[in-house]
Amino acid sequence: MSTSNFKTKCVTQVNCIYCESLLCTRGMKAVLLADTEIELFSTDIPPNRTVDFVASCYSTESCKCKLRDIACLKCGNFVGYHVVAPCKPCLLSCNNGHFWMFNSLNLLLWGDLPELEDSENEGSDSPSEEECIR
Repeated sequence: MSTSNFKTKCVTQVNCIYCESLLCTRGMKAVLLADTEIELFSTDIPPNRTVDFVASCYSTESCKCKLRDIACLKCGNFVGYHVVAPCKPCLLSCNNGHFWMFNSLNLLLWGDLPELEDSENEGSDSPSEEECIR
C-alpha cells in the first residue's frame, strides 16, 4: 500500500473495553505484519493522559523494533503497545507513521455497540420514558 492510500482510510474513536474510557480519537484499523490474524488499531498521535507504559521494552522474533506495553490509566488493563524505537527495515517499509498500537480484543468501538432490544414487557423496576427525560 502506498503512503497516499493511508489518507483515505477511516479513523475511529477507540475506547477501553473494560471501563469504556476514551483512549484515542484517531484510531486506524491495522493488521499486525508478523501475524495477520491479529487486528489492531493504530494512531500517530501519542494518547494524552489515557494510557501509560507498563513493564520494560522488549523486541519480537520478527524484527528488532523496541516495543513497550501500554495500559489504560483508568482501569489499569493492558490495551496495546508503543513502538518506542522502530528498526531500520520497518522504517524503510511502507508505513503510516503510527507507532501507538491498540489490540482490538481490548477495545470498544462505536460501531461494535450492541443494538438495543425493544421490549414490550419492561419490568416495573425500569423508569418510565417521562422519568428518563427529566
